[in-house]
Amino acid sequence: MRARLSDIAQQADVSEATVSRVLNDRPGVSPDKRQAVLTALDVLGYERPQRLRKRSAGLVGLVVPELENPIFPAFAQTIESALAHRGFTPVLCTQTPGGVTEDEYVDLLLDRQVSGIIFVSGLHADTTSDPARYRKLVERPLPIVLINGYMPGIEAPFVSCDDREAGDLAVSHLVALGHERIGLVTGPERFLPVQRKIAGYRGAMRRHLDAPDSVLDAMTALTLFGVEGGEAAAGRLIDDGVTGIVCGSDLMALGSIRAARQRGLTVPGDLSVIGFDDSPLIAFTDPPLTTVRQPVSPMSVAAVNTLVDEINGHAAPRSEFVYRPDLIVRSSTAAVRAAPRSRPRSISA
Repeated sequence: MRARLSDIAQQADVSEATVSRVLNDRPGVSPDKRQAVLTALDVLGYERPQRLRKRSAGLVGLVVPELENPIFPAFAQTIESALAHRGFTPVLCTQTPGGVTEDEYVDLLLDRQVSGIIFVSGLHADTTSDPARYRKLVERPLPIVLINGYMPGIEAPFVSCDDREAGDLAVSHLVALGHERIGLVTGPERFLPVQRKIAGYRGAMRRHLDAPDSVLDAMTALTLFGVEGGEAAAGRLIDDGVTGIVCGSDLMALGSIRAARQRGLTVPGDLSVIGFDDSPLIAFTDPPLTTVRQPVSPMSVAAVNTLVDEINGHAAPRSEFVYRPDLIVRSSTAAVRAAPRSRPRSISA
């Protein structure tokens, strides 16, 4: 084996350590040197290890965090359709609490020798996670595209919704309806999309209402994503007297509506609520939800086209493509009442 390493290294004009990394499919080798080693294997008549043989034609990994939030099945369906039109078959990987992790899914996809991977709202959206996992994929090299989340230093294409604009659109709509006590309910601050929504919310509140930081801090409630998190956080803001709530997801908005009704309040009579995503069927809730629509279709098609270009050897720009959301006005928002609303008294046991 030592002689073989030496022969290959001499033929490829690289070190034996580089040959070893390539043969074991490890990161840390430039694409040019990796190709030189593979060419040397072919020239010398050595059979390539199984892990280095041609990737499975047409297979693309698609990693999404969950399927309970309807926005993720929407992304998955649109991406699957776009991949099919380009001649690729997705391998869908979805996470569940206590189940397979993103890193474990990536290992499974690498074993299946996929041609590339699309990540939707993965660990790249978490500012506390280690970006090295994505750098290793780029160094293999394996084409990847990352949706809704951005990490500097990863040489890969990113596709994102403009979350700052989303926060701004929602606040501006409520201000136009006469609201001044406007709260924000969204997820944990470690997620980059959450940080951007907060920035959009606070910027709009300062611009329209000259709201000081102390007020904005008090009217920002960070919680777990989902109906239950939205209900708990909205309950506190309602008790503090807000007349409008901007939410980080449609599910959190539904939780906010539930919190209002538990207090004997009506939506939008007593409280206006705005969601985010425009998930499927959200137009048929009671009341139909005003929301900021995430442009799922153009984002998904852009991600697929970019990945296919990468697979075909046409490098895409290593930058973030940002798509503007749209405000969809329905029946969960209305003009603020002129007179202060009456609040139900607490019922003692």
